Amino acid sequence: MKRIISYPLSIIYYLFFGIGLLFFQAVQWLGYNLGGYKGHKWAVDFMYWGLINTTRILGTRYNAVFKEKLPQNVPLIFVSNHQSLYDINRLALYVKEHHPKFVSKKELGKGIPSVSYNLTHGGSVLIDRKDGKQAILEIKKLGEYIQKNKYAAVIFAEGTRSKTGKPKPFKRNGLRILCKYAPDAYIVPVTINNSYKMTPNGKSFPLGIGVKIEFIYHEPIAIKGREFTSLIDEVEKTVTDSIVC
Repeated sequence: MKRIISYPLSIIYYLFFGIGLLFFQAVQWLGYNLGGYKGHKWAVDFMYWGLINTTRILGTRYNAVFKEKLPQNVPLIFVSNHQSLYDINRLALYVKEHHPKFVSKKELGKGIPSVSYNLTHGGSVLIDRKDGKQAILEIKKLGEYIQKNKYAAVIFAEGTRSKTGKPKPFKRNGLRILCKYAPDAYIVPVTINNSYKMTPNGKSFPLGIGVKIEFIYHEPIAIKGREFTSLIDEVEKTVTDSIVC
């Protein structure tokens, strides 16, 4: 029965999602051009909220667990597993006061209403996964940016989505660069559960319905004074030990 219902609900969802992308493209443009960074930040938070609420059509629910209060007035690096596109908006909205910026693939930087505008105007960086030098320079820039402004970076350390929820080994070079150029940062390991169920078998239609997505924000870990390999071993273990699939 769920699968039968999922077809019409998926169509309705995609209709509202598409309208939302076009609407929030205009909202972001106005926010950025009339209010600069602050105006754009408000528009992006509004977009996250709006796009999240379109998933209510599918019966999607969200829950967040914070193991410890996040430190204030310091740069943060959220290091998370990655299961679907539905990870992104909610992860960011839960920590919006920290101004989260993403490490994203360059293909997302053009042609997608709202998404591309946010990534190219909001302080995130776009990397070419086939060009290691370009990727390093962009991540270095992000590290310096969050260090200076005490903002947050978000990096999906597996490098790509897991269609089954099963974790993949972390790719460490990007994290190494972020840690080097944001030495005052705290790493916040984040575990995401059940997001992959939104796209059953990796397919975008029909979507999963009634999915409860969980975000676990683990205890922050100070970078300063830590050896990189042991630090990332700890972060990876913390993230993956809490994955349920």
